Amino acid sequence: MKISVRNLEPTKVKLTITADPEELDPFLDKARKEIAKQVNVPGFRKGHVPGKIIDQRFGFAAVAGEAVNDAVPELYSKALEEKKIQPMDQPEFDVQDVPQSAKDETKLKFTATVERRPDFELPEIDGMEIAIAKPEVKDEDVEKRLEALRQRFGTLVGVDRPAAKGDFANIDLTAEINGETVDSQEGVSYELGSNTMLDGMDEALEGLSAGEETTFEGTLEAGEHEGEKATIKVKVNSVKAEELPELNDEFASEASEFDTLDELKADIRKAASQDAEGRQATEARDAFIAKLQEGLEIPVPKGVKAKMVEEQLKGMTPDPEKATDEQKAEAEKNVEKDLRDQMVLDALAQKLDVKVSQADVFNFLASIAQQYGMDPNAFIQAIIKNGQLGSAVQEVGRSKGLLAGMRAVKFTADGEVVDLSNFLGEAAEDEEAESVEAASAAAAVADELSKSDEDKAADAE
Repeated sequence: MKISVRNLEPTKVKLTITADPEELDPFLDKARKEIAKQVNVPGFRKGHVPGKIIDQRFGFAAVAGEAVNDAVPELYSKALEEKKIQPMDQPEFDVQDVPQSAKDETKLKFTATVERRPDFELPEIDGMEIAIAKPEVKDEDVEKRLEALRQRFGTLVGVDRPAAKGDFANIDLTAEINGETVDSQEGVSYELGSNTMLDGMDEALEGLSAGEETTFEGTLEAGEHEGEKATIKVKVNSVKAEELPELNDEFASEASEFDTLDELKADIRKAASQDAEGRQATEARDAFIAKLQEGLEIPVPKGVKAKMVEEQLKGMTPDPEKATDEQKAEAEKNVEKDLRDQMVLDALAQKLDVKVSQADVFNFLASIAQQYGMDPNAFIQAIIKNGQLGSAVQEVGRSKGLLAGMRAVKFTADGEVVDLSNFLGEAAEDEEAESVEAASAAAAVADELSKSDEDKAADAE
């Protein structure tokens, strides 16, 4: 097989692949056998028709067409491996030459244009030291959590006074555009100062008592008139204030398993400390990835970036085409960071020669299925059928590479070594022996999906 590579962009290449006849022959034979299974030819048993007869009866072009469909992706994969090209997207194939008969010596020739991971050299991680902040739990952190718990046990009490920030007002709303009512709601509960409804709502309600009403101009944020200016009429039906319980031992015993307030505070401080350590581990991860990228110029694939930006905008606004310049800029910034992080972690996994087993992938997919309350086997089948198994393998490789890399790095805080073993775990001595049951289940699913309809029918018989 002859392979030539032309760099179109730093992140895009065009491969021209020419296959020798003996490389295409196995695909031609396979195509003839597949056709033989589907047709009836007098004088021959189904599935046992000689290849020459298939060529004569159905034409070599039909055989070659089936063969090329199978050969091109496989030869393309071999070319990527040989040239050490890491694809970032699906390729665009262009078949240029195909033999026209069994005796035709024309070689199969096609091109594949694909966005790729750019070349860059990661720094050595042996001996790398990264400084991160020390986890800190302040008294105000504990008080803040305690106040949140206190609010959960608070009650709303009606008050005979004007509404103020922090109060809850029961209101009726009417929105009008050019004198026509476009929306109305009754009995809506709203917390003043929360800024969770229309802009201007907090200012309009503050100082109103039950039975009073006012009008203000606002921009509608939902519905068919989203983004349009409207006249908002609001009436206050009632005003309630939140009444919180006293912080004492009685509250502690009611709100928790502890008998005293001091015991409750100690437990809250412990939980806050654990959360702080978790944030420190996250900071260590981000600092490690940033250290790997330090001084590197890593261009991102334009096509992949465009697709990911479009997906991000769909999550940010109902109509991506109407996205603001700020939203587009934010989406592009996020996507570029995500892509660079992914490429760096892929390169790290490759550098560390990370191995991903069936058990690793099965456990990863099973954990996702569990989060969504789905049957793991059914979820894995769906992933394989949708062609997303490769992405799952890649994601597992990134995670394993990240953990392996962070284990090899020394993290310090105020000059002291930070122990992150609770978050990084320990490297498995024998990954292939790990989760044998999971690996078997994954293999069974993959084997079932790889069977043809004829194989399944034979199993049934």
